[in-house]
Amino acid sequence: MIQVYCEIPFLLVLCNMQTKKFSPVVIRSVLVIMLSALFASPQLSAQWLHNPTKGVPRVAGKVDMKARVPRMADGKPDLSGIWISDPTPVGGDSPSSADTLPISRQMQNMGVDMPDGLPYQPWLAKLVKQRKDNLSIDDPHIRCLPDNFLRAYGLPHMLKFIHTPNLLVVLNEMNAGYRQIFTDARALPDDPAPSWQGYSSAHWVGDTLTVDTIGVRNDTWIDWDGSELTEKGKVREEISRPDYGHLDIVVTVDDPGAYTKPFTVKLRQRIVVDAELIDETCLENEQFVERMKLKN
Repeated sequence: MIQVYCEIPFLLVLCNMQTKKFSPVVIRSVLVIMLSALFASPQLSAQWLHNPTKGVPRVAGKVDMKARVPRMADGKPDLSGIWISDPTPVGGDSPSSADTLPISRQMQNMGVDMPDGLPYQPWLAKLVKQRKDNLSIDDPHIRCLPDNFLRAYGLPHMLKFIHTPNLLVVLNEMNAGYRQIFTDARALPDDPAPSWQGYSSAHWVGDTLTVDTIGVRNDTWIDWDGSELTEKGKVREEISRPDYGHLDIVVTVDDPGAYTKPFTVKLRQRIVVDAELIDETCLENEQFVERMKLKN
């Protein structure tokens, strides 16, 4: 039986559903919708709202999403900007609004667009089923732990890319997280100390920034279902900016510790303008773990 903390106002509906013995799948689907609405709350989304971002191409006052790609001094695409998941099959014609933050199709299930789903090892298939059945109560995200970069691409939290010739820094407004991608094609370490974001080195293939990452810690969740990476995993991101307003990120995961074969997914991002990141400190007044009597 899924246990829902019934003193939290927005969970009362779920408690009633639990009392009436709705299936875990139904309760889980309702929770996804409710969380999506909660995350879209405008007062949580951004700061410096409606303060015009400099250098944005506009036509008749509207952002020209199809404008040419900004470039750095060396001629390579400049990936700088504030980005968030673009859940539409193709890039939208307007920037994402900081007032209504979207979630991607892959937020719940990274393999949602794969006909046969993610190619789990048997142990992980069993574990993911357990996690789905208990509403992912052990999810590190709801315990305010850092989100791995693959998961961050799909969550309703803005990411700020700061791109220089030798370094791409990604700031995550959730818990003031950050990631460093060294774009000097440096060799990855032979024996990395496992970490939340791993070690990332990148090089250019034409106008595509190709990022290789290793050294991610075991039990690193990449979606709400509880799919995960292990220390054996290698992740390649192929990041391209086809126009001003969109990023296409083709991700290939090769992790023999968790999956029977490599898999590839495409994670789209859309630009956010006229807004900035805001402090989003998960642990502030966090009471979920204590009230649910969970182990830390």
